[in-house]
Parts: sequence; C-alpha cells; structure tokens
Amino acid sequence: MSGDRPTLPPVRLNSEAELARDALSAPLLARAVRLARWAGPDTRVGAGGELVEEQLPAAAAELGLGDDQDGPAYASEAWRVAVDTGLVDIEDAPETPNSAGEEDEDAEGTACAGDNLSVLTSGSPHDVLAVWLDAFDVVFADATAPMIDDFADLVGENGEIDFDRLEWDPEEEADFLEGVLGNLYLLTVSEGGTPEGPVPLPALAASMIVPDDMGEPTDDILEQVSDAMMRLDDQFRLLEPIGLVEYEPVDEALMAEVGDEPAPPVDDEDVSRYGMVRLTPLGLYGVRARMLEAGVDAPAVGDLADKGADALLDGIAFFPELSARAETEQWLARREPAEAARELLTAARGGDEGGPLRRLHCQQALALTGASAEPAVREVLPDPELGGLARVWLAERGVPDVPPPSEEMIFWLAIDTIAAQLAVEGDLEELQELVEGLVGQHSGFFDAAWRVEHPATADVLEAMGRLHPDKPTAKEARKAAFKARSRA
Repeated sequence: MSGDRPTLPPVRLNSEAELARDALSAPLLARAVRLARWAGPDTRVGAGGELVEEQLPAAAAELGLGDDQDGPAYASEAWRVAVDTGLVDIEDAPETPNSAGEEDEDAEGTACAGDNLSVLTSGSPHDVLAVWLDAFDVVFADATAPMIDDFADLVGENGEIDFDRLEWDPEEEADFLEGVLGNLYLLTVSEGGTPEGPVPLPALAASMIVPDDMGEPTDDILEQVSDAMMRLDDQFRLLEPIGLVEYEPVDEALMAEVGDEPAPPVDDEDVSRYGMVRLTPLGLYGVRARMLEAGVDAPAVGDLADKGADALLDGIAFFPELSARAETEQWLARREPAEAARELLTAARGGDEGGPLRRLHCQQALALTGASAEPAVREVLPDPELGGLARVWLAERGVPDVPPPSEEMIFWLAIDTIAAQLAVEGDLEELQELVEGLVGQHSGFFDAAWRVEHPATADVLEAMGRLHPDKPTAKEARKAAFKARSRA
C-alpha cells in the first residue's frame, strides 16, 4: 500500500501553549527556575558546577524546604537541572596552581542567571518546551544511573572509582527505560489518541520481561519482573517531579522483609498497591519527542493539517476511525470547502494498490464538507474512478438532477469499496454484511463483476468467496475470480 501502517497509534497532543504551562508548573523545573533567580555572585559552586555543600541549606531554604531533611538533596537536584538546561551559567574560578604546582581540583567558581531563564518568561511556548525537554534529558540520565550505596566500595588501589565493579551498562539501562516509556506510551494512548487509565507497574514490567509466546511465566522470569518493578519504582519517583508521569508508588507495606521485593498481587483490586503509572499530556509530548529523535514513527493528530491532500489520504490510511476524523477535520479547517474537495478528489485518483483506500478516506472527508463543495464534486461525475462516490455524496444531500450511474460504474464502485475494506482489515462481520448486501442487491452480480476493469477485481472476488456464508454463492465468487485472473 502507498500508506505504510504507522508503528504507533496517532496521539492527540494538547496545544503547545497548554503544554508549556504544564512544563512551567512541573515541580522540578519550577524549583530550578527559583534557584536560577536566586543565583548570584556569592553563589559558590564546585569544579563540576554543583553547589558546594555549604550552599545547600540556603538553596533548600530558598525552595521553602529548609525544615525538610531531604531539602538539600532536592535543592541539589534542582540546581543540576538549572545548570544543565542553561537556566544558570557557571563562572569558573581563576586557574591557580596549588602548593604542588598542579591545578586545584577543589577550586570554587560562582554562578549567575543563564540565557534560558529569560526564555521561560518571554519565549514562545515552543521555546519553553525545548528547555523542558532538556530538563527531561537530565532526569532521564539520573534515572538510568547506577544505584550506589557506598562509593568507598568502588575505590580502587589507585584511588579512582572503578565503575566496572558496578556491572552497569549505561546503554543497556537507557535502552530499557526507553523501552518502558515506549510501552507505556502505547498502553496509554487509546484509539482516539488520548490517554486512558493508569497502567499497573507489574503489567508494565512484564511487558519488558515476559516473552510474548510464553504461557505460564517461570520462577526466574517472575523474579526478573519483580526486580524490574523495583527499578521502575525508583525511576518513576524521579520522573514524576519533571511532570512526565503521574505515579502511585509501590506500597511499602507490601515489601518482604528479606530482599525488599513485593509479593505477587492477590487479586485485581490489590494490583494498584503495586504501583500505578500514567503518562501526563506533557509526558506524551516528551516521550514522543524522544521517539521522533530516535527515528520512530510516532504520528500525532494535526501533523498533516498543513500538507497536501495526497499526504493526508496516505497518512490517515491506517489511522483508527476517531483519529482519522480528527486529522481530517483539522485539515479541512484550513481550507475553503470547494478548494478542499477538488484537492481531495484529485489525490484520490489512481489505479495503484493504495487507490481504493484513498478513495474511501476521500469519501469520508467529503462527508465533513458543506454544500459549498457541490460544484467541485459535480465536476467529477463523468470520471470512471470518482463518479460513483460523487453520486453517493450528492444523493446523501438530496441534491436534484444527479445523473444515474451506469451499470459499469456501479460494479466498479462495489469492487473499489470492498478492496478498501479489505486493505484496512476492518470488522469481519461488517465486511460480510457488505458482501451479502451487494450480492443480494444485484442479480447476476458475479457474472458482471468479473468483467470489471479494476486492478483489484480478482482479489476482491476471491475474498468474497471466503466471506460469503452461502456455499453455492461462495463457489460462484471463486469461479468469477478465476475468470478475472484468466482475462487479466
């Protein structure tokens, strides 16, 4: 087909203005902004741009977390986001050698507000989202970093940290979390392109661990799922403050005393205690942005609104019905009805394999236009490919003086319609009803149908032979298909 099936269902994203407001209200980015405004000549930072330990209490107090025992940790995290997203600029200390004549690794620098701080106050929504995406990258890197309880255990004889002892593969960790977010994206987006309910953490972990063809999971697989759940629990706790997810953590009361692993859920009602997660509208935007950067086909409703009719009809070829309608409505909203109808009808032509599906979506798009599209529709009445659907459109609106179709056009439209339905692999029962209805309405249907000059005639008749419940009729359809192939 000319329109390839998208890897993922199209998502309906909120407007950039709405998403930018969500980004600015994300707790972690909001804290980073407050610290960027707080930063000044007296703000001391280490060689890596981190706040020196003595500055952390003041930073925590600035965030209103002075009395929170975790306040300094929250401040450190927010500061790192501020630095890595350009909300804060680091001014290095002068390079002065220590007593041994070497560069002083403990030399302190200072900080000041960065250029991106003004972007968040006066930039466009797109600019704000670009900063938020940078913040998401920072948190993603933190979420895939190794969990280290004691750095002393990693220090080698030369005094340097030996990361090989961690048995940590940064690429593997990043790929795993990318896969988890991809699965969550797929599980979160409904056929209408909008978020559904939260996803249980066990189901999300299992989607990454349990093979598709596995029946009853083995003990080893269940243990891997449990380990993945605990890792995801930590990661989603980190990802929630940036506004990516809404997360209900694993109930700590479920943790086993040994191994800190939760026992399996007892029933469906109990599963929520094992963690529930959903992507926010901002999270859908963020995960999709990462997918697009990685080259994944992740369509969004509205992507085709400024493109031509050919791109629209091919693009929505395999969209779910609600998403296809929403995309078409946005496309039509930017054009005058008559101009849109002409463009759609021109794009619908063609004897290629994708032609029937283009014409089906053209007909559905025309159904959303008003009476002002009538002149453009009348122009194609003599067209052998488009005349049938034009007559259907006019008849549905009760337009007078519509010339009756020829028998050849009736049968051509019937073959074209079934070919389109077969291409989308729609509801089998509906397709059977369509086949039965067409055969029942026209006596001698197959005797006329096999002569139709349509590229899909033989395939359609063969399919009708499989779909029609009446055995003699089905046999007649198969004979007609044979005749069509022999003629071809």
